[in-house]
Amino acid sequence: MNSNVENLPPHVLRLVYKEVSALVADPPEGIKIYPSDDDITELHTAIEGPEGTPFAGGIFRMRLVLGKDFPAIPPKGYFLTKIFHPNVGHKGEICVNVLKKDWKAELGLRHVLLTIKCLLIHPNPESALNEEAGRLLLEDYTEYEARARLLTEIHAMSAGPGGSSGATQDHQDGPQPKKHAGDLTKRAGAGAPAVPAALGNGATVSSSSSSNSMAAKKKADKKRALKRL
Repeated sequence: MNSNVENLPPHVLRLVYKEVSALVADPPEGIKIYPSDDDITELHTAIEGPEGTPFAGGIFRMRLVLGKDFPAIPPKGYFLTKIFHPNVGHKGEICVNVLKKDWKAELGLRHVLLTIKCLLIHPNPESALNEEAGRLLLEDYTEYEARARLLTEIHAMSAGPGGSSGATQDHQDGPQPKKHAGDLTKRAGAGAPAVPAALGNGATVSSSSSSNSMAAKKKADKKRALKRL
């Protein structure tokens, strides 16, 4: 949606900026405000799911869009987080009286945000945008609650971006091929000193030492024999 900054009179922009600044400094309980530095006419928020409802524990992202005739006409509200609620359409549009026939210019954005949060506590099936949710709310609350809770857990309780809370699979999991142990040079690294050929297999050390010992013994025996002469 295009920005309406250029379409709003300067005095309206000043009022909006003042109210948004007050909301950021002192937000309503359970609501966080994320104003845009580039477009004051679009306000992003995050609403905590109220306790005692199927939405408890969830964080629901929402945005308010101020039209070019604001405050003569109400802002439009959209849930960005998917939610199963009678008064929220499949595209996130919100149906509540304060954004329609009950709107008054003096109500302000704080009143709108509080009303939308209350809508999570007290849905109105008589003005349902999601007809299935409205029907279940009236006819089978247990099923409505289960559906609403399921979508809350899937879409509003994600630990990471894009709704993914699971760890990334490591492709190196499972048994690994054993490394070759015969070549000591490869195991030590390219910068390691060269290994003498006699130690290549680690099996000629004992035989080489044994040969040296026998030669020394023969030499000693020869010296003792010469002395006896």
